[in-house]
Amino acid sequence: MSHATLIASTSRDQGSRGSRRLRLAGSIPAVVYGEGVGPLTIAVDAKSFRTAVSGDQGLNSLIDLDADGQKFIVMAREIQRHPVRGTVSHIDFQVVDPNLPVVAEVPLHLVGDAVEVRHADWEVDQQMFSLEIRTRPDQIPTHIDVDISELKVGGSIRVADLELAAGVEPAGDVHATVVASRQGRAAKTAGAPEAGS
Repeated sequence: MSHATLIASTSRDQGSRGSRRLRLAGSIPAVVYGEGVGPLTIAVDAKSFRTAVSGDQGLNSLIDLDADGQKFIVMAREIQRHPVRGTVSHIDFQVVDPNLPVVAEVPLHLVGDAVEVRHADWEVDQQMFSLEIRTRPDQIPTHIDVDISELKVGGSIRVADLELAAGVEPAGDVHATVVASRQGRAAKTAGAPEAGS
């Protein structure tokens, strides 16, 4: 797994006024934390950060961070965004060991065709759109496929039913519902009693 490289500066002004000046200059205030680290306040170039997380792994990318000569392997864990513009306003970087498991959130993609559900005029109801998993950083998948081909009327698919790669395990409730089937409008109308009956 290739690492993106990001250069950071440790000499940034503290406080909201200093953070505002940084953002106007095209930088993002950030903090580095983890075992044996600070927390260390830094600033990173906004464009360079976007490049670092623009690959298939997105925010789960491993980043080689060079903070004025202090070098860390990090992942972007908490991203704060401007409430109106949506631009990144602050980043928390966590120092990680590439050989040890981390918790990461990955998107869930529905694949296949729930034929039985569709033929009964029922609907597929996706209740989870991402899943927290625990695995080594180099084993984090870009996404997890959820095959709905065998979904039955009235049935559901839970976290425990998902096919995960070796070395990848759920970090949360394995009984949580990922996908369920629900009665569609056509099925409800067909099952409703006729007026006057």
